[in-house]
Amino acid sequence: MSTYWQQTLVFAQQLRHELHTQPELGWQEHRTAQRIRTELDRLGIAWRECAGTGTVAWLNLGAKGSAARSVALRGDIDALPIHEQSAVAWQSQVPGCMHACGHDGHTAALMATAAWLKHVESQLSGPVTLLFQPAEEGGHGARKMIDDGALEGVDCIYGWHNWPAIEYGKLVCPDGIVMCGNGTFQITVKGKGGHASQPELCRDPVLAASAITLALQQVVSRRLAPQQTCVVSVTSIDARAAATVIPEQAVIGGSIRVSDVVARDTVNQLITEIAQHTARSYGVECDVEIIPRYNPTINHHAEASAVRDSWRKLYGDAALDTSTRLPIMASEDFSYYLQEIPGAFALIGADDGAGHDSPCHSSYYDFNDRLLEPVVRLYAQLVGAPLP
Repeated sequence: MSTYWQQTLVFAQQLRHELHTQPELGWQEHRTAQRIRTELDRLGIAWRECAGTGTVAWLNLGAKGSAARSVALRGDIDALPIHEQSAVAWQSQVPGCMHACGHDGHTAALMATAAWLKHVESQLSGPVTLLFQPAEEGGHGARKMIDDGALEGVDCIYGWHNWPAIEYGKLVCPDGIVMCGNGTFQITVKGKGGHASQPELCRDPVLAASAITLALQQVVSRRLAPQQTCVVSVTSIDARAAATVIPEQAVIGGSIRVSDVVARDTVNQLITEIAQHTARSYGVECDVEIIPRYNPTINHHAEASAVRDSWRKLYGDAALDTSTRLPIMASEDFSYYLQEIPGAFALIGADDGAGHDSPCHSSYYDFNDRLLEPVVRLYAQLVGAPLP
């Protein structure tokens, strides 16, 4: 194994830990963006700002116009509004913010890939574009990157996500759908407040909100076919008041996960219909706001096959996961890229039995550094770069 390769992997882990200590939320990743750009300058890799805190970089630009495909590789850079409790040595130093989804690892893996590809740039057959994307966590960062020209001249794109629920080193990259689409909803129940001792003079929004919450459970169990992949989750009810006060309103928040756009439209309609009819039966009113987020992440056959073949060539047939139920109900804004050009998105298992089984978005989560090397090898393989 070359000394440069070893140095690159050490650098990747150090960078990952550094990014983890200083997480930044979507569209606020100014320090992270500067750190990425500083390293690209050090490596002599051309780049430009994209969508504000995003960065697009290029390798082997001289191959543009050749018959070889132009390949893009993507890493996301934003963190989440979660207070970290992992107690790792590189724990977040920013109160209420942490890399709870592994985007620090995704960024470090892509930067290590950049370093290796620059080292072997003369041996690349085609151009490579690197996308350091902001605001994946609900901020539609991929769409903004596309709007700012990130995919210009790109023929296909690859991305990945670490997944603690899958055994370490196992890869999931199906043809077709890999992750669901999603959306959120907010239901504002408007009643008539008053003294808790006189409920007959009030129109209780708390009671109505409770009934709406229960009624929404019927969307999946009774209003959709059992074969339809869907989740409707009420995640919050906000009706704060003093112990002796019935409040004026209650606000219900929740999330939906669906496998296709038609199902999403049906579910959105049912949420509105059920909420309004239930509210009326309790003598209150309600406003329903549906906030669309991401479409399903749907892989293209040729590119998904290329990912599987590359992983199999690197790590053997046993490294392909065949037991994970698909689609994963989580969502990804990588779906925007796959709506524009061919590509594939993979999930790679992180659970190695050494404490890397805390789920993404958990305050105890930490990215498994052991994933850095295999992912860099995968990316190098996908663009036809030599390996050490």
